[in-house]
Amino acid sequence: MPQQHRTATGVLGGFLGFLGLSVAAGVLVTATVTPALAVTGIATNSTINVFDGLPDYLALDELAQKSNIYATDSAGTPQLLASFYTQNRIEVGWDQINQFVKDAAVSAEDPRFYEHGGVDLTGTIRAAAISLSGNDLQGGSSITQQYVKNVLVQKAEAITDKEKMEAAYDEATKTTPERKLKEMRMAIGLEKRYGKQDILRGYLNIAGFGGRTYGIEAAANYYFATNAANLNLEQAATLMAIVNNPETLRLDRPESETNGAANGYALTKDRRDYVLKQMIKEGKITQEQFDVAIATVITPTITPASTGCQTAVNISPGSGFFCDYVTRVFQNNPIFGETEDERWAAFNRGGYSVFTTLDLDLQWAAQSALDAYIPHASDQLDIGAVAVTVQPKTGRILAMAQNKDYTNDPEIAATGANFSGVNYNTDYDYGGSSGFQPGSTYKTFTLAEWLKEGHGLNEGVDGRKRSPWGTFKDSCADGGTVYAGSDWNPGNDEGGNGGYYTALQSTKASINTGFIAMSKQLDLCGIRKTAESMGVHRADGGPLLQSPATVLGTNEVAPLSMATAFATFASGGVTCDPIAIDRVVKPDGTEIPVPAANCRQGLEPNVAATANVALQATFNGGTTSASRIGDGIPLIGKTGTTDNNEATWMSGASTSAATVVGVFNATGHVNLRRTYFDAGQVAVLRHSIWPRIMEVANGKYGGTAFGDPDPSLINGQSVQVPDVAGKSIEEAQKILEDAGFGFANGGAADSALPVGQAASTNPAGTVPKGSIITVYTSNGLVGVVPDVSAAASFDDAKAAIQGAGFSNVGQKCVADPAATGTKVTGVDPPAGSQAKKDAKITVSITKDKC
Repeated sequence: MPQQHRTATGVLGGFLGFLGLSVAAGVLVTATVTPALAVTGIATNSTINVFDGLPDYLALDELAQKSNIYATDSAGTPQLLASFYTQNRIEVGWDQINQFVKDAAVSAEDPRFYEHGGVDLTGTIRAAAISLSGNDLQGGSSITQQYVKNVLVQKAEAITDKEKMEAAYDEATKTTPERKLKEMRMAIGLEKRYGKQDILRGYLNIAGFGGRTYGIEAAANYYFATNAANLNLEQAATLMAIVNNPETLRLDRPESETNGAANGYALTKDRRDYVLKQMIKEGKITQEQFDVAIATVITPTITPASTGCQTAVNISPGSGFFCDYVTRVFQNNPIFGETEDERWAAFNRGGYSVFTTLDLDLQWAAQSALDAYIPHASDQLDIGAVAVTVQPKTGRILAMAQNKDYTNDPEIAATGANFSGVNYNTDYDYGGSSGFQPGSTYKTFTLAEWLKEGHGLNEGVDGRKRSPWGTFKDSCADGGTVYAGSDWNPGNDEGGNGGYYTALQSTKASINTGFIAMSKQLDLCGIRKTAESMGVHRADGGPLLQSPATVLGTNEVAPLSMATAFATFASGGVTCDPIAIDRVVKPDGTEIPVPAANCRQGLEPNVAATANVALQATFNGGTTSASRIGDGIPLIGKTGTTDNNEATWMSGASTSAATVVGVFNATGHVNLRRTYFDAGQVAVLRHSIWPRIMEVANGKYGGTAFGDPDPSLINGQSVQVPDVAGKSIEEAQKILEDAGFGFANGGAADSALPVGQAASTNPAGTVPKGSIITVYTSNGLVGVVPDVSAAASFDDAKAAIQGAGFSNVGQKCVADPAATGTKVTGVDPPAGSQAKKDAKITVSITKDKC
């Protein structure tokens, strides 16, 4: 269809000139223009001034269209997770609309569309005359005028302030002469700037078709399961019939008594038949086409457009929670708008294609691993379980799974414990809970702070159980210290009273008292800041708490935060904010900014690399050994179990993927070590879930060796072991412990010192600070061989040696022809050396001949 224009001057001049032709024209002026002037008070001195002061230009904003969220499959192809809209619309071009639709619209709504310049003079006069008869102000609106009205309604609905929106909507729809005059003026202005083809296409894209269905493409999809290009004649006429009165003539209420399936959608059929009669009248269809179409029964094929995150499970089970997280990003992040209302409205109306970070392969692995071991609901407890994977150095969330069926409908959620709209993986502000205690997983931040302060993995601490633990440094607290009360007396999971442990041992075996002792040498505020620098925060939005107890993991955090922290360790200290969106594309193909990962150095590289030595050791006889995979990919890991075993965690990473698995009480206080599912004891199921996910991650993303540790942080600070020889065992212990060393009694050892005195230590010399020093006490079974060279005879030498405590004394004759008698010339072992008192001591005797 060629573009056609009429000038506004030509239209208005013709219209107003016609009104002033004769006395009869005065009647027309009274019948059409005067009612409006009487209301508005517009002066009639000059007919051309009727429209003075009214806007003549209407900016055509982007139409509201549905936004789509995509994930990526194994072939790298985007897969639709879910769609969102306030208006279900898909804007299409001129060539994507069937000619039947265009002809039906023009024939039924504005037969003179291609002849007028925005206002149909004949129709307007007719409508004004009807209005003068006492009825409401009539339509008579051209397609251009209807388009103007729809645009104004769209602009009103896009306003996020409710009061302003309602006022703008009323202004755009009220049946008053003032509004009609403005609409006419804007229609004329619109046709000065746009061609007929553009206006008709815009009208067909903006028109309402009932409910939340807008635009000819979405209407074709919804009512007839086809598209605008493939609509047949009767379908096109039916849809253009609905436009006349969308809420009355819509076809998705088959139970309606006045316009339902039982009566053949009578009201819509009447209007459809009118459209067909107008089309044949205007010469747009043949008689044969008309006869076939008018005899055709209206048979809709209602095909609702999927909307909301509950549809995401159709692509990937469990991904509804990730989808929900993405929508929260749009609501919360100011990059998408100044206020939450503006951001959410833009998302629901913007027609965005949102390409997310979700890897459907890994998502499937995570969800299937959870489903294999954890039920969606249990009579024994309110069971919750999650798995989330973050990519180190990018922050991209690759998987986010949960043991619940996603729904954001409270009524559905109330029907069963298997339903939930709460995303346990993330923070409260992002649709999550108020978080869960991570237990011993949190000890990793004490380990990191330990190394940051220059301590070493081989440095030891006194991890003996005690009460009270006394005072801890806290530079953030008033006075700079906090006191652990006498009622705080944590033990170790394996029981016992603890002992002396290196930082490596404490990490590998997750020893509570070892970490408490480490924290006594640190600053609790520093531990908190280290956790924060690695992306950890409370899930409820509050600041991390700091106290001696928090060292053991009492802050409630989201699993996503812990995955971010382990990604920091795995990446050599690079912390990235978790991101769920790679890019957002608008309908015109342009991209809009998305939240950045904000990657930064959250932990010094040498600290991260050295900490990873300890975190790798947990898989070799440590607490994560049950999660070992054995595929050759290096892994770091740490378990966590809270008081009374209410929550259990397995957190770990390769250099390519950081995964956190949590199994816990979503609410309530059931001990997971006393609870069993078909798969076994609930407390240990994390070790079945985590490896299944990481096997897939390792197979797809691989992993390399972690960075080389800092040698200075292996041994840490070195000090001299005190000399305790000759001290009683009690004195030796006190000297060593006062010097910061651990003490171990090695029992009796061969020594020349008196029985019971400290004889030796292991190690001795310069050792890592806090090392465990084993003290050996003398058993008195060693003596010092005396010097017998001055003895006059063997008997004298023998007596001297026996006097030194040696009982077995022998002699050896050495022949020397020059000798002038018998002389004691030596002893074996040599004089001054130590020997066991039951050892044989041999005296050398020299003679002239033997």
